[in-house]
Amino acid sequence: MKIRRDDRPADHRPRKRFGQHFLHDPAVIERIIRAIGPRAGDRMVEIGPGTGNLTAALLQHVDHLHVVELDRDLAAHLQSRFGKALTLHLGDALTFDFSRLAGGDKGLRVVGNLPYNISTPLLFHLLGFRSQIRDMHFMLQLEVVERMTATPGGREYGRLSVMVQYHCDCTRLFRVAPGAFTPPPRVESAVVRLVPRPPPLEATDPGLLGRLVTTAFGQRRKTLRNALRSLAPEELILDAGLDPLLRPERLSVEEFVRLSNCLAAAGGERGVPV
Repeated sequence: MKIRRDDRPADHRPRKRFGQHFLHDPAVIERIIRAIGPRAGDRMVEIGPGTGNLTAALLQHVDHLHVVELDRDLAAHLQSRFGKALTLHLGDALTFDFSRLAGGDKGLRVVGNLPYNISTPLLFHLLGFRSQIRDMHFMLQLEVVERMTATPGGREYGRLSVMVQYHCDCTRLFRVAPGAFTPPPRVESAVVRLVPRPPPLEATDPGLLGRLVTTAFGQRRKTLRNALRSLAPEELILDAGLDPLLRPERLSVEEFVRLSNCLAAAGGERGVPV
């Protein structure tokens, strides 16, 4: 597969407020394409296509591509470059309704070199559409990918780890050096694969689970007894089969769900119905 080099508008300067770092390395683009495995008939959307280098590679394999782009100048460039092969949605991916693009029983495939300054809220936004998504492949800051894929007990393990892994199988694929981008970011990057699936243990109240995890990791150096003092009494933590003296980072995703379900069964947060 032959990938054309960066074809951005000659007068366009990457905009810091949009977190623009344009992927230009053909070898990295080819490796991403192999990881995604796009095929004709896939219903695919790219977030933040930028200058369109990954877009061009995707369109060698799929019949049509949806893209969500915030930068009006780049949007015009993309439409001119790719024409009818592209459906361009001008707007902010953080508020975009991805259910508009879902269709058929195969599910939506989402890809993108995500702006690092909004990556975490954007991931949580996308998880809201998980029932309509087949898989997601993203370029992200390496530190974020390490947090997403972390296992209990490590310093990277936290709220993002628990909530992403509750909803998805999450696999770190490969690292990408700063030189693969224009301009080069100050951090290393990595490509990650997310595949939504039913959780191994279902939360009775997913909203309560989210609040529980957020509260626990808001004071991660404290024990469960102290970190969850405002939310769950010590006896409830014991009822869930957990040691109140453990720190939140020691709990698996399933243990957080079990604690959340015990809290829901007891009537919610400190006895307040949920």
